[in-house]
Amino acid sequence: MSPSRDILVDGVWRNNVVFSQMLSLCPALAVTSAATQGLGMGMATMAVLIASNMLVSLLRGLITDEVRIPAFVLIIATLVTIVDLAMNAWLHELHKVLGLFIPLIVVNCLILGRAESFACKNSVALSALDGLAMGAGFTLALTLMGALREIGGSGTLFSGASTLLGPAMGALEMRVYPGAGALVMILPAGGFIVLGLMIAAKRAMDARKPSRQAQEASCHSPKPVAAAS
Repeated sequence: MSPSRDILVDGVWRNNVVFSQMLSLCPALAVTSAATQGLGMGMATMAVLIASNMLVSLLRGLITDEVRIPAFVLIIATLVTIVDLAMNAWLHELHKVLGLFIPLIVVNCLILGRAESFACKNSVALSALDGLAMGAGFTLALTLMGALREIGGSGTLFSGASTLLGPAMGALEMRVYPGAGALVMILPAGGFIVLGLMIAAKRAMDARKPSRQAQEASCHSPKPVAAAS
């Protein structure tokens, strides 16, 4: 597997920040009562993650070890401020819904962790790809959690997408079944339930993969030839 493909698979699935690393659980539980909120928060975090990785990688020769953490935090805080102002200007309704959680991206351990463990040690291109992969995995996790909670709690999917994300996203709005669902799914308890079930599902899928690969390898391996008498 090429390094680029390995980075993509690692960020989106194998080392997913929510389901594997179990980091950034505060936004994962707080802004996923609806799929649209999870998608918006994930996209905002991904934009900051890509930009911060690129800047940290670009400036890694100038930042000394003694001040690297304050420097990384300053870079991330600057980018979060830009994203916060941009969302307030162009996605104002979504900005009102996400509220305080946009500025809290500054202390998201995912972004600072990738700056420390990857971006400061690799090229700008690979750092950008790592930010894209990790951000896509984070966005996928939040959107899936939000979708499951919204379907279970309200019977809808991507409700309010045209209002929060713009008229072009109105095609995503749908009603899955008539009537309301279980209220607990859109309450905090529902977030813990869905998160636990999704982590268990991913671990079960990962546990089945080695056995499937072993079966395929045994099928393709050459059979021993019996010695001639």
